[in-house]
Amino acid sequence: MSELPICVACGMQYAEPRSDCPICEDERQYVPRTGQQWTDLNTVRASGTYTARIEEQGPGLIGVGSTPNFAIGERALLVKAGSGNFLWDCAGFIDDDLVAKVRELGGITGIAISHPHYYTTVVEWAHAFDVPVYLHEDDRQWIGRPDPAIKLWSGATLDVAPDLRLINLGVHFAGGTVLHWPGGEDGRGAVLSGDILQVIPDRRFVGMMYSYPNLIPERPEIVRRAAEMLEPYEFEAIYGAWWDAIIRTDGHEAVQRSAKRYLAQVS
Repeated sequence: MSELPICVACGMQYAEPRSDCPICEDERQYVPRTGQQWTDLNTVRASGTYTARIEEQGPGLIGVGSTPNFAIGERALLVKAGSGNFLWDCAGFIDDDLVAKVRELGGITGIAISHPHYYTTVVEWAHAFDVPVYLHEDDRQWIGRPDPAIKLWSGATLDVAPDLRLINLGVHFAGGTVLHWPGGEDGRGAVLSGDILQVIPDRRFVGMMYSYPNLIPERPEIVRRAAEMLEPYEFEAIYGAWWDAIIRTDGHEAVQRSAKRYLAQVS
């Protein structure tokens, strides 16, 4: 359905034309000063502006996106797990060339998204590879294009494969989720975080915000709960939402010290 409307600012694809974008009107995003603008995949592809970008980001992790970045600009991560390839988060741009490149890497068995800002064209991805999309039910209201491929899950964790676990931290959005891969970093463990855990310039720490563009802090009880939930898990690396936004070492302690620092500041 390449003619369906897409918000230029955030990349959300909607099931039908509309005048507003709820994602952008929410205080965790924004409507640009130039106003609400719309496009669609047919128009984007025909422009010739975007091309596929596939680059290694770490052991067994392949970045999937476009040049230049599209909409918000996040890149997806292809996880080459023992249980099969899995796609984490979603690049808004998709065309036949990008699909072919992902197929050459072995395709995918499923998709999970960290939070609504990255739902974008996920249904297009699901249809291209005939796979399910796992979204937390606490964020169901933000789904722009309902589809049978979307599988809502509830609770604190979901094992989407024997070696891949979704963890609902509730940071940024109620359904804000990270992916824990014990086999990542050559067996030392990795967390794929989108911007639920924001990889920041000081790689000894992560950020946990309610709104990143509008600088609204996350609630202390949510930060505390997120740190407590991740404490039992072993992971060396954290992979954020952007190209090369990676904490390579001491990721577990980066989360714990970040929460401790934040809570000390707001107490």
